[in-house]
Order: sequence, then structure tokens, then C-alpha cells
Amino acid sequence: MAPPPVAATTVPSMAAQEKSATVAEAPAAVAAPTVTKRCDYTPPAYLVDTVDLRFDLDDTGVATRVSSRLVMNRNPKAPGGTVPLVLNGDKDMSLVTGSLKLDGVALPADAYVVDSTGLTVASVPSEKSFVIESTVEIAPSRNTALEGLYMSGGNYCTQCEAEGFRRITFYPDRPDVMAVYTTTITADKELFPVLLSNGNCVESGDLDGGRHYVKYEDPFKKSSYLFAVVAGQLVSLDDEFVTCSGKKVTLRVWVRDGDVPKCTHAMAALKSAMKWDEDQYGREYDLDIYQILVVNDFNMGAMENRSLNVFNSKYVLASPETATDSDYNSISGVIAHEYFHNYSGNRVTCRSWFELTLKEGLTVFRDQCAAAEGPGAWTPPVVKRISDVTRLRSSQFPQDAGPMAHPIRPESYVEINNFYTATVYEKGAAVVRMSRTLLGKEGFRRGAELYFERHDGQAVTCDDWMQALVDANPDGPDMTQFMLWYSQAGTPVLTIGTAYDAAARTLTLNVEQTVPATPGQPTKEPMHIPLATGLIGPDGAPVPVDVEGMPAADTVVLSVRKAKESFVLRGVPEGTVPSLLRDFSAPVKLVREGGVDRREVAFLMANDTDDFNRWEAAQTLGMDVILEYVSSRETDSSAVFEPLSEDVIEAFRKTLRDEKTDPSLRARVMVLPDEGYVAEQVAVADPLLIHEARDSVKKQLATALRADLEAVVAANAAATAGEYKIDPASQGARALKNVCLQYLAALGETVTLDACLDTVRTGSNMTDVLAALGVLANSPDCPQREAALAEFYAKWKNDYLVMVSWLRIQAMASRPDALTAVKALMKHEAFDITNPNNVYSVVGGYAMANPVGFHSPPFGEGYVWLADVVLQLDKSNPQVAARMVSAFTRWRKYNASRQETMKAQLERIRGTKGLSNDVFEICDKSLAA
Repeated sequence: MAPPPVAATTVPSMAAQEKSATVAEAPAAVAAPTVTKRCDYTPPAYLVDTVDLRFDLDDTGVATRVSSRLVMNRNPKAPGGTVPLVLNGDKDMSLVTGSLKLDGVALPADAYVVDSTGLTVASVPSEKSFVIESTVEIAPSRNTALEGLYMSGGNYCTQCEAEGFRRITFYPDRPDVMAVYTTTITADKELFPVLLSNGNCVESGDLDGGRHYVKYEDPFKKSSYLFAVVAGQLVSLDDEFVTCSGKKVTLRVWVRDGDVPKCTHAMAALKSAMKWDEDQYGREYDLDIYQILVVNDFNMGAMENRSLNVFNSKYVLASPETATDSDYNSISGVIAHEYFHNYSGNRVTCRSWFELTLKEGLTVFRDQCAAAEGPGAWTPPVVKRISDVTRLRSSQFPQDAGPMAHPIRPESYVEINNFYTATVYEKGAAVVRMSRTLLGKEGFRRGAELYFERHDGQAVTCDDWMQALVDANPDGPDMTQFMLWYSQAGTPVLTIGTAYDAAARTLTLNVEQTVPATPGQPTKEPMHIPLATGLIGPDGAPVPVDVEGMPAADTVVLSVRKAKESFVLRGVPEGTVPSLLRDFSAPVKLVREGGVDRREVAFLMANDTDDFNRWEAAQTLGMDVILEYVSSRETDSSAVFEPLSEDVIEAFRKTLRDEKTDPSLRARVMVLPDEGYVAEQVAVADPLLIHEARDSVKKQLATALRADLEAVVAANAAATAGEYKIDPASQGARALKNVCLQYLAALGETVTLDACLDTVRTGSNMTDVLAALGVLANSPDCPQREAALAEFYAKWKNDYLVMVSWLRIQAMASRPDALTAVKALMKHEAFDITNPNNVYSVVGGYAMANPVGFHSPPFGEGYVWLADVVLQLDKSNPQVAARMVSAFTRWRKYNASRQETMKAQLERIRGTKGLSNDVFEICDKSLAA
């Protein structure tokens, strides 16, 4: 399952109801909910062989009936003894009287118990298979949580991961219960002409009363979280894929009428992913059909239901007029991610939700590699790597440093929905990448193939994954210590000093690693960290890395295993500069003993043969200057920022003028560290001061490099003129042009603002249009800003996804009056608080991606507002509410006055009667840290 879109969130149409929330008086403390622990895992008492489901969908979604027939048997691996049958259920599900049967016989009322969590049958056969039948009635149209069966735009659809299937029917709703499913759906043919489920359609026909039916069979065992049902008025884009064995697979993308032309890129991405998985992992698609449903109302990014994925429309629909380069790239990545789950998640799944990274971390790693290396890769590999690392640092590093810190395999949870996190996904992928680095690409592939073959049709653990890697590489490294990455939270810190011996021509790297304390883990053991290392000689040429016991090479991976150890590099010329942690070989923080040497960093920025480290050098240089400015003002509030040195300016000038380097990499190098990442580098963060310091660096660079910036804008504008192309060269030219435009706009000159307004009005593609609109949205009050926002809305108000971008850009505008603007947006007709994308854009965009707006005076106003919105959201969609309240998790990062108000809001939310487990857990852990 793909995580939700970044910085995007919503609530029921705030244009149609009162927009301002009322602050409720906090009641007495609420009792803490149950904690689930990994150490308490026990195998399921009963297994399911086959599942036969029948959905009788009503016209309005208020009285849908679901009948189930489960063939079950006692699990021989479970503890012995007499055990009642416990099936998960939900409080909003009604058992139809007389429908509960055991082996065809209706059960009397005293033979079972139904409560808000499920169904318990006191006695069932333990020596043979038995059949449990039941019929329940549910109301999908009233399901605002968007879990289980719900309605979106008049169509039925499902979301069952992690525990949504229990909202549909009584079932042992856990991933280690895998069964073969047959699904029959009946509905009004005119209202719901398209009926879909997992597997292959084996039967269909008309029924009396204008109804019709379909029957689907999925021949492979699957977990309940992978189940899907769809019904509605839909049209499809059809294609086919011929697998490596010559089998033809039907491909369909189902959308609302009118959206088919926007699906062509998604279809091409799907076919590329299918080919890549065959080539790289030997995984051939196993069914006759692969389908995707596109909906606007979806909590996450997408869901990998067997053969019937459900996608947030943001990750399928695209055209040059309505989607940006970033949108196209995200679509390719998420399409690949969900397809790759067919094996890494579906055919082989996780034994319990504690093992979630087994499928998500591995699949994120696979989609990252496909994007960088696969057919039709849309950016240079290094640019994709930079994007992935930026996401890791901006979302996962803060999580590792906060109250919600957890290992990639957590030890406990209150609400599993809270653990679809950057740690499980992004850090999990980084851990998989490290295992490939240590084993080598061929060794890693051998291990992956053994894993898929050994565990096909099973629910397994992270230990099973690692054992397959080890068994496939008997001569490989000892991976025992490496498993600490699965059990220890926190971001390791590598502090590296150097010592040069001119007589011996050796360079010694003295490495010290520390793993910080995290909640529940005060002390840590040293990790096994792969440290990819290179050397750049004084002439800017690479110097081979020669370490005893390893063949010399331009890049050598050093295994750091101890708290302190040294590595001696031989044959090193004087003046050589080490290039460390190449390609970000481990998810760690790198600290240079003695601080940053700006001349040395600028040298790497210009000469490093590892392109990732060229970008890293630029980030280090920019960060060092910004932090110096912040420190000077913290020491003396009247201090004036020192002018940038010529060395710093020249380093960025060389990047702009370096036409031999790919423009997309040059664009990345020119982007200064974002404010959130800067805040993580200081003990107490002042968001407004950080913004001022970063803005000062940007304006000084813009002033000094103005002629170069204007030349690059002109050259790349010419290069991207004409028909829109999504190829890497065109994307790179647009990216570099728009980064330079942002620098020039920092000077606030009318000519630049007029040019941006003209692009908003006449731009030929949405990439350039939204870049220009973003520049104006972040500008001080000016006529160009208001005209651009108004005219853009008038032109695109009927396009849902474009409006999501319009909302987000305004919510993220770094202006002190941002809260006023956000409150107005939540009353706007374009905003709907029941739609997650809207909430992520406005509420998330403001609270999580706009530090200036969220933390601006009067102190606390934004915090109180967010708490009000969280409490409102929690009543209808706890998952979305929990994501929004996460903006408070780093409350201890700020000064006393901000801490006091944030803490008060966390306490108010936590003490609210009827609060969901989702929100309670985050508030409780945040306050306890």
C-alpha cells in the first residue's frame, strides 16, 4: 500500500456547513486503550480454506447485505485445547437474524455472542473441517472512515488494509490467515453496470428486477486485507501485456466517464513495471487480468488488492495541461509499487502487522530501483536517489528523533494504522538497500528469488527474509549484527575524523558511531553500517581506495561494526579529500570531526565523481551557512547576517555554468536545505529565524548570480518550448529553469512577477504554471499574486486534482497571515472536509509544510485551530485525523511558549471523550516523551 500524498488533507464540504470549529472543554482523562505487543504473537486458532462471499448491493448504500460461507479447520500449529471461534467484526455491522449457521444448522442465540468487536462461537468442531455461514447488513454510504466497503462519487469500493475487512463481514481478519476467495456481486444494472472483484471473472448474467450479477474466482490464497469489491458507473482504458512465457494479460484502468485520456501514462507505467519485475526478479504475472480502479476519496495513495488495485486519483490521472512532471513521476512510482506487491506482499505476505516492513520496505526499495534503472526511467538515477534521500531525511529522520520513534519492525502498537510510517516504508527500504550493498546485486537477487520460491503462499517474518538472503549467499558476510536495524530505533550518527601520514602516504579514517536513545530503548548496540568511501585527489581526479583485505577501487564499502574503529587507506596523495557515505550508503547522520571545512566541501561540490555527494556537498555548504546565521542571531538578536563569502558564491556559480552536468542534477544542487530539515539540526528551533536565515542566503545568491540565473532561465525556456515532453532531458530543463526563477523572484522585482503571471495565464504545461503560481503565492501582497490565484481558479475550478494543487499552494505559502488564508480556504467551495486529498492539501500543507505560517504570532493560534480540526476530523475519519495531529509530535523541539501551547492542545485532544485509538496513541506518546 502506498502512503498518503504528502501535505494534503480535508473534511465535509466546509462551504456547506459552519467552517470554524468550537473549542470543546476537555473532560477528565480517558482510559488508555489496549496495547498489542509483538512478543505476544500466537498462531491463529483456526484457519480458513475457502471463502465464498455474496454482496447484494442496494441502490443507495444504506442496506447492503453481505453473506459469507467460510470452510474452516483447527490450526495444527496453534496451542492445543478447546478454543472458541472468534471472528472479527465491527459495531456498525448487523447480523441478520437466523443467518448464523454451523455446518448448515442455525445456531441458537445462546451459542454465540456478538459485540462491537466481533462474533464468538463457543463451540466448533476441532477434529474436522466445518462451515460457518452468516449474513450481515452494512451501510457503505455512511462509512466516512473510508475503511471496509464505502461509497465514493456514487460508486462502491473497498479499502481493507489493515483491518477494514472486519467492517464487511465476520472473519479472522489477520494477515496470517490466507484463503481462496470466490465472490459474487449483485446490483442494479443501470446504477452499477460495472461489477469487479479479485481474480478472474468466471460467470455473469442478468437477474430479475433489473439487477445483474458477476462471479469472480481468485485461485491463489490471499489475506483478507487484499480483498476488493467495486461497483459503479465506470469506463475503462484497455490494453494487454504479453508475459515472458507468452501469456496474454488483460489490463484495465477504470475511471469516471471523461477521464480515460488521462490514463495513458499510468498504463504505460504498469507495462514497464511488469517487464522490469520479469527482468530483475523473474516474477511473471500470475492471473489473466490486472485492473485498477481510480477514486477521489481514498485515505492512502493506493492499495495492492490482488488483481484489482484501488488508486487515489492523484496517482493515475495525468495530462500535460493538468499534471506536473512530479505528478507524472509519482504516478510511475506508485503504479510500480502496487504492481510489485503482487509478489512482495500478496503471494508472500507478512505473518503479523509487526512485520509490515517486510512487504512495504522491500516494495519501496523495488519501486525506487525501477524508477532509476528500469525501462522508461524518467530521471537520471542520481536524481531519483536524491529525491528518495530527501524524503527520508524530511519525514523519517524527525520521526526517529521524536516520540513516535520505532524500529522498522515495531514491538508494540495501539492502532496499526499509525504504523504506516516513513520508518516502516522509507527506512525499511534503506535497510533493504544496505543488504544489497553488502551482498552485491547478484547475491541479493539470488536471495530474493529464494525468498519468493521458498515462501510462496505463506505469511512470514523479517527473519525469514534475512534467512533466505543468507542461505543464498553461503560465502557472504555475517548478517547477524545487521539484524539490529530491524530492532533498534533511532538514526545512527557517524563522526569521522581523518589523519594523514605524509611519509607513509596513508589516510586514516577514525570512525565513531552512536545510536541515540529513543522511547523504550535508552541504550543501543553498535550497528553494522556500510560506509561507501571514495577519494578525490588534489587535481580533482579519483584516487583508488586501497584498504587491506579488499581490492582497490574508486569506491569501497567499509563495514563499520564497532563503536570506534579506524580504517587505513594506502597510497593516498597529499591533499586528497575523502568522499564519504557515497550514494547515501546507509541512513545515518554524518558529522565531520572539527566541523565543516567549507573550502573542502566546495571542492567536492565541483569535483566529486559521485554525483550524489556533489549534491550532498551543496547541502552541507548551504546548511553550514544557514546555521551560522541562526547561531549569530541567537547569540545577539540585533546581529546582522555576514555577507556570503566568495568561495560559497563561486561554488554555486560553477554549478550553474556547468553545462556538462545533467540539468536535473544542477537543479537539485541549487536548492538549499529546506527549513524543516534545518530545524532538525538545532536543539531548539525558531522557525521564523530559520526562514529568515535561509531567505537571506537565497537572496544573496540571487543578487550575486543574477546574470547567470537569467541566462539559464532563457536557455532552458527555449529548450522546453513547444510540445510537452516527459523525457529526462525535458524534465531537467524545466526543473533547472524553475529553480532559477525562484531565485530571481526572491529579489521581488516587478519584471519577474509579471513573467510569472504571464506563465500562469499562457503556460503550455502545468509544471511551469504551478511553479510560477507557487512563486506568486509566496510573494508579498502584490497585484500579480491576487490576479494569478483568481484567474487560475476560474480556469480550473472544475478539475478536482488541479484544485487540490491550488489549495495546497496557498496553504503552504510562507506568509504570516497563512492561518487567515487557510481558514478562508476551508470555507471555499473547492474544499471538502470529507475528502482526504483536500485535508492533506490544506490542513496538512499548513501544519506540516508551512513552518512560517504555523508558528507565526500570535503564538498558539495555529495550534488551537489545528486541535479543533483534528477533533472534528476524528469523528468521521480517525486515520486522517491521526495524520494531522502528528504535526504536534515534535512539540519539544521549540521554545517554552510554543511548547506550552502545543502541549495544552495535545492534552485537550487526548482527554476528549470518544477519541479514536488512532489519535489517542499519537497524543499519548507525544506527551510521554
